[in-house]
Amino acid sequence: MNKKINPSDKFIIALDGMDRNSVLKLIEKIPDLIWVKVGLELFVSEGPDILFLLRDQGKKIFLDLKFHDIPTTVSKACFFAAQTGAEFISLHACAGEKALKMANDSAREGAAKVNLPAPTLLGITVLTSWTQESFSKDLLVSQSINERVNHLASLAYTSGIGGCVCSPKEVQFLREIHPEPFELVTPGIRPLGSSLDDQARVSDVSKALEMGASKLVIGRAITNSNDPGTIFKSFCKKVVK
Repeated sequence: MNKKINPSDKFIIALDGMDRNSVLKLIEKIPDLIWVKVGLELFVSEGPDILFLLRDQGKKIFLDLKFHDIPTTVSKACFFAAQTGAEFISLHACAGEKALKMANDSAREGAAKVNLPAPTLLGITVLTSWTQESFSKDLLVSQSINERVNHLASLAYTSGIGGCVCSPKEVQFLREIHPEPFELVTPGIRPLGSSLDDQARVSDVSKALEMGASKLVIGRAITNSNDPGTIFKSFCKKVVK
């Protein structure tokens, strides 16, 4: 029997550019909201307390701080991050296999210390702001973005972490290689014809889900809307049940 899909569970709302009060107002306007993403902006401006506030509101949290450092530092950061109750925690896959394995072990230990379920670590592959031209020119990387994403996703998988973050452009071929329950979380989701803002490799909701994305990260299309609740519902209607 196929597991029934809750459309709301497919979307993670990015709380970038918001403060505590605006976050609370947004949550009130979207009663069906399950997942939120706390990135660098909100975490640095409001501190860890924002995570406990969101948990008190019954929300699941993607803590998107994109840890990238030497293995010991990354693993210790994940140890403490896991104690916040965040369900997803991001770190750069290019930190390497040792860092990914140590971080995964430490996250489990940190969560267990406070009697919480272990979080799922997500390896960042290539940020959605990169184009092939800028990737080659700025970083002097001869690989195509697809090749680099494929390599980093495989590194995340073999290191034992639970998923990766990629653009919608890479979801289809990654899903063919890495079946569920490996998570493929995709930012860069835009309604057809909308502004790209600072994203480059983007797609719309229906196509990203059809290609195999586990969850979609959506920000300004909802948070900057005059009626975020209605826009959220319109996205949910695109989920195939």
